[in-house]
Amino acid sequence: MNKQNTAITRSNAELFLDALLQRGIEHVFANAGTDFAPVIEALVSAGRQGRAVPEFHTVPHENVAVSMACGYYRVTGKPAAVMVHVTVGTANALCALMNAARDNIPVLLMAGQTPHTELGDKGSRNASIHWGQDSFDQGGMVREYVKWDYELRSGQPVDAIVGRALDIAMSEPRGPAYLVLPREVLGESAPSVQTRPRERGLGAVAAVPEAEAVAEVAAALAEAEYPLIVTANAGRHFANVDMLGRIADEFGIGIAHSGEPGARDVNISLDHPMYLGTHPVESLEQADVIVAVDADVPWWPRYVTPKPEARLIHMGADPIYTRYPVRGFEMDQVIAGSSAAALPMLYTALQQASAGDGGAIARRRETFAALSHGRREQMREVVANVASQTPIHPAWLADCINNIKSPDTIIVNELGVPMDFLDLSMPGTFIGTSSAGGLGFGLGAALGARFGAPDRDVILIVGDGSYMFGNPVAAHFVARAMELPILVVVNNNRRWHAVHRSTLAMYPDGESSQVPLMPLVDLGPSPDFEKVAESCGAYGERVEDPAGLAAALQRGRDAVAGGRAALINVMTAGG
Repeated sequence: MNKQNTAITRSNAELFLDALLQRGIEHVFANAGTDFAPVIEALVSAGRQGRAVPEFHTVPHENVAVSMACGYYRVTGKPAAVMVHVTVGTANALCALMNAARDNIPVLLMAGQTPHTELGDKGSRNASIHWGQDSFDQGGMVREYVKWDYELRSGQPVDAIVGRALDIAMSEPRGPAYLVLPREVLGESAPSVQTRPRERGLGAVAAVPEAEAVAEVAAALAEAEYPLIVTANAGRHFANVDMLGRIADEFGIGIAHSGEPGARDVNISLDHPMYLGTHPVESLEQADVIVAVDADVPWWPRYVTPKPEARLIHMGADPIYTRYPVRGFEMDQVIAGSSAAALPMLYTALQQASAGDGGAIARRRETFAALSHGRREQMREVVANVASQTPIHPAWLADCINNIKSPDTIIVNELGVPMDFLDLSMPGTFIGTSSAGGLGFGLGAALGARFGAPDRDVILIVGDGSYMFGNPVAAHFVARAMELPILVVVNNNRRWHAVHRSTLAMYPDGESSQVPLMPLVDLGPSPDFEKVAESCGAYGERVEDPAGLAAALQRGRDAVAGGRAALINVMTAGG
């Protein structure tokens, strides 16, 4: 039911705060500038009057702020807002915004705008930067990476504009929205009558796949000798983790994660007997049916060519990935609809399609179980072989982390360790990086995850280069100021390993493969990252001896348990 608010005249900034709260935005991660004056005035006024408003949190770098909003959403399923300073703040936020776009995170990014007027308004320009920070099209900076962008104009209902931004962001496929808020408009008096929003959830109800199409997929899987489901983030809907496990087990279907960076969520328990690992080349080449569910890059065509006769099916909210300029994966069937609806429908259809087919299911189950078992044995052998290796091997690092974490610990992994070496089984316990690859995501995401789940441990495993991209001083400041103790584990190989590996992949026998150290990959001498953390009140420690790694990690976890953030700087192998 609509309710009318009349009576007193209020500023657009005050109504803006009301609109955020009424639409479910409880937290705003903000880095303020001169454009924030009306918002600050409205916050103080609300505090004095005892009116509820969203809580604004000071985050002294925009990359950290947007990444925090991403981490918060990943553990709560609720959107957060980020507010930044005009064009320059937007520019600092852009890398994290790209990550949010490719990972379908519904962040509401808001930016002030330098005053339009030089005279005549209380919000008119009063600093030199108000000329230098102006632009012809501020929204153009982000337009390619948001679902919607808009500039609030004089006389418009603020609540309707905020509501539209959030509705679009929260509709599948979800993604960020961008709202520009000019200083003069925020400072204006608002219309005397405002309509409160109807009580409903944000966004459109997700589309459901066509039942007949899902039945066709089930029939193809039931008839296959080597059926495979590939996913990157179907487990974003937590119920899908159990559903994928049941589909795999009951119908003898292999489950794989797409290529690096691989899974961005726990999609199936990694010790499930039908789980085949990340980008299993041989299985992808042998499969006669491949169903890609919520997988933007289900395989790398340069390394994998599915059989010509294989049936290739793509499912998801946007299975064609219309925001990707080039994506040429072959498709025999394309089915749009939320995987939260599609997988239960597929399970029911498989029950009908597989009736009386117990022998085929048993044969498939035996095949995939043997492959899965063999993969796990190889991984255990790797860990045993590198346990005493110096510098420390990433597989040993992952194994030691497994031994100090709880089953519900949230792992944030940004080029830290291979996911398959981690012990992961519960939904919502893994946050991987976006396929956009915008480095610096991990620190903010870990802080946002801890903020959204204050009763759970959060461990960030991050490469040394990614750590430096994460604006560590700003991030460690937030951890202390907002009392968000996280354990940061730096996989410090003192190089841009991805650049090194990519060069060898393109030129395996080239000149660069013959030199001891390629140009542009060296990150030595490495900073003392533990001291950076210590400067912000965290516990810090450097580890070089693999025999002492587990104890050092435990000391870090103990510090976190005592309410203090920690960083363990692990000197790892360069290869």
